[in-house]
Amino acid sequence: MSDKPKRQIRVGDTFIHQKAIDYVNQVLKSNRLSYGPFTKKFEEEFARLHDRKYGLFCNSGTSALEVAIHALKEKYSWSDGDEVLVPAVTFIATSNVVIQNHLKPVFVEVDPIYYEIDPEKIEERVTSRTRAIMPVHLFGQPCDMDPIMEIARKHNLKVVEDSCETMFVNYKGNPTGSWGDISCFSTYVAHLLVTGVGGLCLTNDNDLAVLIKSLYNHGRDGIYISIDDDDDKKGKALFNIVEKRFSFVHVGYSYRCTEMEGALGLAGLEERGNMLEKRLSNALFYTEKLQKYAQYIQLPSIRPETEHAFMMYPIIVHKESGFSREDLIFFLEENGIETRNAMPLLSQPVYRKIFGEIEDQYPVAKWITHNGFYIGCHQEMREKDLEYVVEKFDEFFVKLAK
Repeated sequence: MSDKPKRQIRVGDTFIHQKAIDYVNQVLKSNRLSYGPFTKKFEEEFARLHDRKYGLFCNSGTSALEVAIHALKEKYSWSDGDEVLVPAVTFIATSNVVIQNHLKPVFVEVDPIYYEIDPEKIEERVTSRTRAIMPVHLFGQPCDMDPIMEIARKHNLKVVEDSCETMFVNYKGNPTGSWGDISCFSTYVAHLLVTGVGGLCLTNDNDLAVLIKSLYNHGRDGIYISIDDDDDKKGKALFNIVEKRFSFVHVGYSYRCTEMEGALGLAGLEERGNMLEKRLSNALFYTEKLQKYAQYIQLPSIRPETEHAFMMYPIIVHKESGFSREDLIFFLEENGIETRNAMPLLSQPVYRKIFGEIEDQYPVAKWITHNGFYIGCHQEMREKDLEYVVEKFDEFFVKLAK
């Protein structure tokens, strides 16, 4: 038996560049682990790149989504049981945060080409209790935002963009995350920009920015969030801060990050161009080499006037292909190519318990859930890794033809 380790092509990977190491070392030498200059600069630059005034860094994309909904609910006096529209295909955190805020997620069918919320299906789900839409920019591509925003304006709905899988790319010339009242991003391991753990809320609304920052910090009075807030204060202004340092005005959370994550994020911003270029190149390679199997599998499409960051490379097995998704993914996994199912939501055991058997109401979502998966497309993949993946697809289809 050979001792040669089995080849592994993962759906995501992380490489810590020298700039990131240098920045983290600067943080450690500064003896400043709480919110500091690296995090502040990271927030400002990330917001600028997505055409937003305020960027607010926290410990995960899920936390960012939860606080975004909380902040809107509090500012606009939503009632428990009010409704938020979410796509029927997404990572479970999107709808979980609605439930956790004592609101009701109302699922909307997705489109069969790009797998995102279908604008033509939104209005039929709007009721007198609908308060917001949460479009999810899935797999690295922005949603079709023009009709979504038009519907939101027509029905006076707030918009929270779940952009945890998509950043730095444009739709009709505007960056993802630049349309809604709040947009949320993730910097978790194996995402596009990686800080280990981390997430961001972006907004142009000053009141929401203050509220979000407070909620990240246990609901603390916004007069004192960072240890720098009293550095240049004297007299009455200093006394006012001292008096309110331990004053809490909201029921908040402990969702802060450290300065080290801020340093990793800032370094990651400097690598974003190379990251995006490599992911797109990898995706185009896959598409070129796998297009010959289009009668069996649906490859990802890029919407007109839209860019794609390709956080992953989604594939859907056609119903009439003659084999199942499981046949293909088990073959890939046995050959060291990691896969993930394509964002199953309504079929999750906990959701079947809460909402019942509702999958049949969403035939496109059901098709994606039971036939879709994705493989890695990340920037750390080498040419020989890409060629190996294609080689294994070729092997599978050669066996299928026999």
